[in-house]
Amino acid sequence: MTQPTNRPNILFLFSDQQRWDSVGCYGQTLDVTPNLDRMAEEGVRFEHAFTCQPVCGPARACIQTGKYAAEIGCFRNGIALPTDEKTIAHHLSEAGYEVAYVGKWHLASTHGFGPGRDFNNRTKPVPPELRGGYKDHWMAADIPEFTSHGYDGHLFDADMNQVDFTGYRADAFTDFAMDYLRNRDSARPFFLYLSFVEPHHQNDHGHFEGPEGSKEKFRDFTVPGDLIGTDGDWREEYPDYLGCIHRVDTSVGRIRAELEHLGLAENTVILYTSDHGCHFRTRNREYKRSCHEGCIRIPMLACGPGFDGGRVVDELVSLIDIPPTILAAGGVEAPSRMKGRPMQGLLDGTATDWPEEVFLQISETHVGRTIRTRRWKYSVRAPEKHGGTAPGSDVYVEDFLYDLDVDPHERSNLVADPAYAEVRRELAERLKRRMVEAGEVSPAIKANAG
Repeated sequence: MTQPTNRPNILFLFSDQQRWDSVGCYGQTLDVTPNLDRMAEEGVRFEHAFTCQPVCGPARACIQTGKYAAEIGCFRNGIALPTDEKTIAHHLSEAGYEVAYVGKWHLASTHGFGPGRDFNNRTKPVPPELRGGYKDHWMAADIPEFTSHGYDGHLFDADMNQVDFTGYRADAFTDFAMDYLRNRDSARPFFLYLSFVEPHHQNDHGHFEGPEGSKEKFRDFTVPGDLIGTDGDWREEYPDYLGCIHRVDTSVGRIRAELEHLGLAENTVILYTSDHGCHFRTRNREYKRSCHEGCIRIPMLACGPGFDGGRVVDELVSLIDIPPTILAAGGVEAPSRMKGRPMQGLLDGTATDWPEEVFLQISETHVGRTIRTRRWKYSVRAPEKHGGTAPGSDVYVEDFLYDLDVDPHERSNLVADPAYAEVRRELAERLKRRMVEAGEVSPAIKANAG
């Protein structure tokens, strides 16, 4: 295969459970993200970016493969990425890239299927065959929430040795990434995937663990509109949540400074986004697994070759578009099985038929399907299906309809309002079409009886 010359390095920075409006360039009023804001000023901000599956493991499986979670089989947490899936790491490795992974993986354990099928690597080293093709450098854990806390813990290296760290976790992950950048094989371009845990809550403590002093530093936060007047735990948790994000932002600044120091900045594409948002237990009993904006809308920024000029992209984009975008940055054509499109087309004018809605699959709390257009949010749920055992359904019931033009904080559910019957009919057809494109059957969608 003839490779293009002077291919850029590619750095993918991935946070966990980060709302779009936690970032200054998306409206955050406190000085939480100066480095991400500078990245937006120099590069590209995708104004309307969304997850394609608001659960950690499934979202990660989508990014690795470019396929929707139900098609991969990783429709919920606790299902390992199938070893026969070809990932972005495989594609880039074939194209001559050195492929490296640091941080949270969450695709190497399977549970809930019974003896002979279940295996647990949540606190163990991830074996090479379950690393999704990241063969050149590995410093990770399947679920670092089980091997660390906000401060102190361990990851595992490529030889499956435990590597302890002290200090704040996001700082340590950044240190590991910078060690790789300093010591990598400079004869090849690199693709580095750095996956933070922050700002995800610490599971065994039941809290967001910001750096010490976060509660005081970010106590005067502006309450996001969708949280005003609600219950949930945002009153006590939001300052630490912002503290987590501020430290990830500091890490972005440190890494960009290191790229400058190493002479790599001018030829490195950097993409930054998150797996899903956080609604702080206001839409269900936990933080995600919901169709609402606080849960599904995420930050998405890019800079470097092809992503410059301080531009703002207004089209709706999805995590499902990240894999072909990464491959395009490396000069690799995305295979037809990938469901998204390279976002470079939105910058160079070649994306003439960009979708007018994003499509989401939702699992665990329920079996749900959602589309989000510029104006409408339309979501359905499968009756009598368990979100932890059923990847999909052939029958759904209408669950939510929001007019985002007049109700941006989603307080008035119009799903049973007869005045919107025609809107729901049209959105149901669009949703069915997107489901078929995602490899699903065209389902029956029943009206909500109210």
